Amino acid sequence: MGQYTGPKCRKCRAAKVKLYLKGKRCLTGRCAMELRKFPPGPRRRRPKPTDYGLHLQEKQMVRAMFGVGERQFRRYFINAKRTPGVTGEELVRLLERRLDNVVFRAGLADSRRQARQLVAHRHFWLNGRVVDRPSRLVSSGDVVEVKPERRARPYYRLLKEEGIDELPSDFWLGLDVEGLKIQVKRMPSAEEMEENINQLFVVEYYSNRV
Repeated sequence: MGQYTGPKCRKCRAAKVKLYLKGKRCLTGRCAMELRKFPPGPRRRRPKPTDYGLHLQEKQMVRAMFGVGERQFRRYFINAKRTPGVTGEELVRLLERRLDNVVFRAGLADSRRQARQLVAHRHFWLNGRVVDRPSRLVSSGDVVEVKPERRARPYYRLLKEEGIDELPSDFWLGLDVEGLKIQVKRMPSAEEMEENINQLFVVEYYSNRV
């Protein structure tokens, strides 16, 4: 199955939570979650969801949030299960380490989808080498930076003029705004990872399937 190309706001309404798939628009009154606070589809009385339905919905929400396909998401879960520690936390940590998520977290893109497009269009260096794989996982000590020839483009000039929110000094990522350079200080802790994810539901969904 290919990448989903339908309405992005439909994903948020189905998950009943903002996934911030459209960047700044999600913070305004034009957000579909503000205008239509009901699930997509026919307006009818819906039965109480089963445990399986809740687990499936949570898994689909996390997939949509990070823009990951089912096969790739399953591989992340298998790797997380093999890693010492809490499986749910390790799964989200792997997703947080994706290059497109790092670019989004640092504030160089309004959404993960936009960050994925910037990476795929070869806007970034990873440790001095061009990278075009949004799924590339970063490690402690890695440096992600905008290629010098791209920094003069209107997008990055406007980004600097509007101002990029500073990251907390103890955050797992550091940002040099002037040089458009991201430093991966360490791996993210549980408190620094994406909120609004019920990790247990995702683990329980795959527990009998992997």
